[in-house]
Amino acid sequence: MKTVNEVLTGGTQYLEARGIEGARHSMQSLMVHVLGCDRTWLYLHFDDPLPEERLAPLRELLRQRGQGVPLQHLLGSTDFYRREFRTDARALIPRPETEELVELALARADKREGMRVLDMGCGSGIIGITLALELAPHHPVVVMADISDAALALTLENANSLGARVQTYRSDLFSAWNDTAESAITPPEPFDLVLANLPYVPDGEPVAAEVAHDPATALYGGPDGLDVVRRFLEESLPHLASRALVALEVGHDQGEVVRDFMQQLGFTDTELLRDMSGKPRFPIGYAPERQEEPQEEETPTEDE
Repeated sequence: MKTVNEVLTGGTQYLEARGIEGARHSMQSLMVHVLGCDRTWLYLHFDDPLPEERLAPLRELLRQRGQGVPLQHLLGSTDFYRREFRTDARALIPRPETEELVELALARADKREGMRVLDMGCGSGIIGITLALELAPHHPVVVMADISDAALALTLENANSLGARVQTYRSDLFSAWNDTAESAITPPEPFDLVLANLPYVPDGEPVAAEVAHDPATALYGGPDGLDVVRRFLEESLPHLASRALVALEVGHDQGEVVRDFMQQLGFTDTELLRDMSGKPRFPIGYAPERQEEPQEEETPTEDE
């Protein structure tokens, strides 16, 4: 009968041989998941034997992890901004950089009562739900949109689990705002804060084995990867409040192009912010100031 330490060491070596990054972390996470313990327990019980019936489910998860199935899919959840979110193949796996995007946006947002927030391309809902909870004292109206019904279902599961008040819409970018059907409910606007983590991988570009498990619609964005991002920025302008903050996550070599495009569209005070690794990944900018339209004076009638 193998001990806890022998299982941990053997599983780590198995994953390393298959090129899995963070092999020991993955093996620890799988053991914690299967055994229903925490990492401290593992180290305190290194020499404890593990019966075969407890190893069988672990072996299957280990086999899948060795094939590149994301750890988040196997565990069914991931931590994001100090909260646990459900994750599976219905949406993009949350990346650490996205957490940085949320933190940067919250630091710069003009927080106001009833502010309107948009998470475009919401996927699993991590951005919009986090904003709804972090901005809760300001009673925000948080709108979340995605082209995928499956992703929206996952968003609602996470929102309900975490107690976040959000509104969801199935929409190809802003198409829901243009729905003329009698049964259509137009999403509220204009928005004061908009975050988007849209597809930005160039078509045909190879991706890591783990990333390949994400939905293709959440990954690929045309020949240079920025077709969806450009269309989003162009379509967003009529739906933004004066000086609304717009912040995006893009590829490490795409930030300057996106920032320059925002400037061309009239966004002001644009910046290109770097992630914790120093990569210029977050173009942000403010919507043009809106001039209030003067009210037309009533023309007197002949009887007046």
